[in-house]
Amino acid sequence: MSLQNPITIVAASDNHYAILLAALIKSVEVNHKTPEKIDFHIIDDGISARNRQKIQSSVDPQITNLHWHPSKSVVPADVKLPVDHTAFPLTTYLRLFGPYVVPQDVKKIIYLDVDMILTTDISRLYHTDIGNNIFGAVQDVGKIVSCSWGGVPNWKELGMQADWKYFNAGLLLINTEEWRNKDITNKVLKAMYDNMAHVNFADQYGMNVVLVEKWVELDPKWNWFANDFCEDPFLIHFLDVKPIFKNYKSQPAFKDLFYKYLEMTAWKGHKPVSGYLRLFRKAVNKLKKRTSKLLT
Repeated sequence: MSLQNPITIVAASDNHYAILLAALIKSVEVNHKTPEKIDFHIIDDGISARNRQKIQSSVDPQITNLHWHPSKSVVPADVKLPVDHTAFPLTTYLRLFGPYVVPQDVKKIIYLDVDMILTTDISRLYHTDIGNNIFGAVQDVGKIVSCSWGGVPNWKELGMQADWKYFNAGLLLINTEEWRNKDITNKVLKAMYDNMAHVNFADQYGMNVVLVEKWVELDPKWNWFANDFCEDPFLIHFLDVKPIFKNYKSQPAFKDLFYKYLEMTAWKGHKPVSGYLRLFRKAVNKLKKRTSKLLT
């Protein structure tokens, strides 16, 4: 692969987390040192025109090209997203369609959750060789499928071995051809419908059911969880309370890094807001899902 080909990244966001997306994009841009341009494909799940403009105005067009994809145009009309019982927004399911929003000739993408920041050159990850495998990822906090609070609850019924590794779906280095050829998106959705009573972490559950033992393990520094200290993580993932909230409780140094990049965006001067807004949003997410079930 020529170093002059763009690095292709996909993320999905709603309006609430547009601020996180801005910091993520800026952190990728600032730390990018190799010659490639960055093609950033954003699956837009209701980001306001004002916030889209703020994100657009925050990037350096000499480095980063933003491509906007309204979520309604991404999910096929005949595909119904599973409505689980968790507080995760339906936006999280949109990552399953990442391999379809990029041009067909793009062989590899990086999918990133918006609650992340980069601290090193993204090209190091993009050019990681995963061979003909479907994707690379990092083990989740729970480590294995049999983890009682963070694995696959029905792992025994599904014929899994207790020590099989369980990955976090927030960062995925995807072989787009393999993903599409093996119809992974539809298989994950089916797995969720078939096991709805056991779904605990939205589509991450479905991916770990369908793709267990079929992924390449990446260096954990590429998806370092903000609650643990690390001297030099490559990417920081704010799994728990996000740094925009006053009740953030992960590593303070990582919050400082987040605001370092946010200060380079149109959200410069932002101050953390009440954690009650986070709880309210979770309640709204659950209500939306219940309403969707009733309507269905």
